[in-house]
Amino acid sequence: MRRGNPEAILPSHLRERISKAEHPRELVVDVMLALQEHFGYLSDEALEQTASVLGMSVLEVEELATFYDFLYRRPVGRFVIRVCDSVVCWLEGGERLISQLQEMLGIRMGETTPDGLFTLLPVCCIGYCDMAPAMLVNKKVYGNLTPERIQRILQELRNGGEPKGEPAA
Repeated sequence: MRRGNPEAILPSHLRERISKAEHPRELVVDVMLALQEHFGYLSDEALEQTASVLGMSVLEVEELATFYDFLYRRPVGRFVIRVCDSVVCWLEGGERLISQLQEMLGIRMGETTPDGLFTLLPVCCIGYCDMAPAMLVNKKVYGNLTPERIQRILQELRNGGEPKGEPAA
């Protein structure tokens, strides 16, 4: 992790919010997300920096960091694929989707590809039940997934594309 003044790493609008906040610790998730954006994940050092900026203990920050699904305590791939494993997605082929993704990427759920490009994680429900089975790629949603569609999405990402997702239904 690159060392540096944690306050200098934070976006100016967030630094301003912290300076004006009656209770700066209320911005802990915002600070963790900003440091994660900068470093790629929340290392122990990033947790220490968060605690320092907000006047909290590292334990308090750690408790929150391990609670929220979109905060990563270990390195993740450039593209984090979160596969919906809700009942509806399972009924619409979600189990098959997970197997196909694991085969296409050569990893199991919870792992990252050796090239650091993809991480595959489960997510409880993404609220896209009418388009099941569905997945998120870096918080962009994709539904009505088929093996062919998944292959196209992965190929586009491998070729340097960014997740586009779909318009909200």
